[in-house]
Amino acid sequence: MIPRPNLLSDLSASYELASGAAVSGPADLVDAVRLALPVLDLRPGDAGAVDLRHDPALGPEAYRLVVGSRGVEITAGDRAGAFYAGQSLHQLLPHASYRSAFSAEAAWIVPGVRVEDAPRFSWRGLHLDVARHFFPKREVLRLVDLMAMHKLNRLHLHLVDDQGWRVESRAYPRLHEVSSHRSRTAVNHYREPNAYDEIPHGGHYSLDDLAEIAAYARARAVTVVPEIDVPGHAQAILAAYPEFGSSDEDYQVLERWGITPAILSPMPPTVEFLTTIFDELIGAIGETPYVHIGGDEVVLDHWTASAEITAYRDSLGLSSMGELQAWFLRRLADVLAERGARAVVWDEAFVSGELRHDTLVMPWRGMSVGRRAAAAGHEVIATPVFPLYFDYAESASADEPVAIGDAITVADVAAFSPAPDDWSEEERSRVVGAQAQLWSERIPDPRTLDYRAWPRACALAEVAWSGSAGTDFPARLSEHLGRLDAIGVEYRPLDGPKPWQRRRPHRPAAVRVADVMTRLDSMTHDAESTRPSV
Repeated sequence: MIPRPNLLSDLSASYELASGAAVSGPADLVDAVRLALPVLDLRPGDAGAVDLRHDPALGPEAYRLVVGSRGVEITAGDRAGAFYAGQSLHQLLPHASYRSAFSAEAAWIVPGVRVEDAPRFSWRGLHLDVARHFFPKREVLRLVDLMAMHKLNRLHLHLVDDQGWRVESRAYPRLHEVSSHRSRTAVNHYREPNAYDEIPHGGHYSLDDLAEIAAYARARAVTVVPEIDVPGHAQAILAAYPEFGSSDEDYQVLERWGITPAILSPMPPTVEFLTTIFDELIGAIGETPYVHIGGDEVVLDHWTASAEITAYRDSLGLSSMGELQAWFLRRLADVLAERGARAVVWDEAFVSGELRHDTLVMPWRGMSVGRRAAAAGHEVIATPVFPLYFDYAESASADEPVAIGDAITVADVAAFSPAPDDWSEEERSRVVGAQAQLWSERIPDPRTLDYRAWPRACALAEVAWSGSAGTDFPARLSEHLGRLDAIGVEYRPLDGPKPWQRRRPHRPAAVRVADVMTRLDSMTHDAESTRPSV
């Protein structure tokens, strides 16, 4: 199985589980198992081949699964635990059970096993950047299914950046009317002269779409974490509503990669604007525990040049623009707290100044700054470029499709420890999980998304659920790829890309991930170092 259960022991007896078999137990648990096992078309009944029980003492997301001669017994700590028991039961079936069509009369021999399982980390996430390249709703729903299969439970949607705004706003309609599309897209390699495809690109989710995505995910034990990245990465916002900017410049949705000096004003009207946006998001998603507010790669030049903003900073008793950014993010976190949500930020926001104590920090620039955030009392989600930025190529080879740099392998992900052994117990206790990032500058379509995400996300699932990858992970992964084949996932083969996956060849060694990590770590010690991509 992937991820590896805490305990998996073989039993002597097996059980023949037929399509349409009965499932009994609490209604919410029955619903979860049926959703995890559509292949079986289980029918609710008073007693059945699959018997479910609720035991809160097991804890959140935990379950016990026993298959023997009398049938299948599942005991779950909650609905999510029942869903994950169903996913584990599915992995005991042949690969053919993952196909969309099969014989209605099918019966499956389930081997006798006892599984006792619970997650090591509560946050097991994938980040999808839909701002640089837009992915339609159907692709997001498909990703949710793949995450659920791997017991990944946080879908972080990066909904806005300089290159696009991706969600309807009924209060500020120019956001989706103007900022959701650009006239062309950069296609040059990194550090080469700009070149463009001259093809319009765009798209956005309606609020109804977002509600559907969130409900679909919630039913599959996945929480959607929306991100509105501020105050930087704001050029698309300012293309629609320049009055919320910090200068008199005119903006268009950015066509190239990287970032710009475009930055939202920290003044009260901007907070009111973002409060309205948060209300629309939360109204669509429903009650949500987390909203990501960015705080990364902020160029503060326009704030420094503004007499009005400088005076506002001074009126707040702050001594630097970095402190003003921290104040601005704290103000937004207060708004979210009033609505029952916690703010999540990238690590620059932590380095810039004091955050709300309940703000979660994503240390993308390395685990050293993550440790400092944990020591300061913040919960931390491990997100370092190495090894969790899946827009990096898996090998330093021109056979790979174009990537930002190289290389991050499946083995690198499997070897990662979200809560390192050399941290103190208190610091380790504040690591709530790990998350891989799929930045989409060089992920232009769903086929490339499959290639970049899988099977590296299988290794992430193992680490985030089990705490570490088992020594037998490579063998289990090789077997698991048969399931992905049956589903139709166009993953990167372990021995390298297939001929048709070698599109727009990568430039090896132009950006080495080890060099990137050295530079980024050094920047985390300077509160003013917020612009690595300019």
